[in-house]
Amino acid sequence: MTPPPTPTTPTRILLADDQDDIRSGFRLILESQPDMTIVGEASDGTTAVELARSLRPDLVLADIRMPGLDGLEVTRRLAGPDATDPIRVLVVTTFDHDDYVRTALRDGACGFLLKRSGPGLLIEGVRAAMAGDVLISPQITIRLLQPSSHTPPPTPPPSPPPSPLTDREQQIASLVAQGHTNAEIAAELFISPGTAKTHIANVQSKLNVRNRVGIAAWAWATGLTKA
Repeated sequence: MTPPPTPTTPTRILLADDQDDIRSGFRLILESQPDMTIVGEASDGTTAVELARSLRPDLVLADIRMPGLDGLEVTRRLAGPDATDPIRVLVVTTFDHDDYVRTALRDGACGFLLKRSGPGLLIEGVRAAMAGDVLISPQITIRLLQPSSHTPPPTPPPSPPPSPLTDREQQIASLVAQGHTNAEIAAELFISPGTAKTHIANVQSKLNVRNRVGIAAWAWATGLTKA
């Protein structure tokens, strides 16, 4: 993955959205920050992938619905498990369907934000991505963690295989899935941030996932966040 910028180097961002006014708005918001700069724009997914591979930005902001390749395919190609030299992708879109969210995170997105969440969360999402954290719009997080009241209870599935994680590591994984930072996890569990970071590294190793997004996807898939 592209290494994080040094403290004196702004985060280099590529914007991928098929609406000119959206890209212009994002540019104004992000370039108002001294630690961010826009290095390119793409109005379709195919161009986004080509520019990302040639410009090597620190982060790509990608919409879901674009001509050519959609944002989910852009995410998979740039940040997915098969990407040989992955680039961070932050999905920023109008569409918050659960399947979109889960697919994007499974394929390596470092966050999923709604355009209506406002400029503050956009800036926070970029900084979280560069710090190795995952930021998801609160509206989406709440919905994902709540079982639907409109569907009947499913037939109980077979007992899942034993978790590879210890009880403490399962706590860590659940908090990661809820979007907590290392500092917040440390405060919640009364441990040091360094210990939280070590636990997260151990969880990644045991689950054979690349980052916090992989931990979150595993926690959602196994129902750990419902506990």
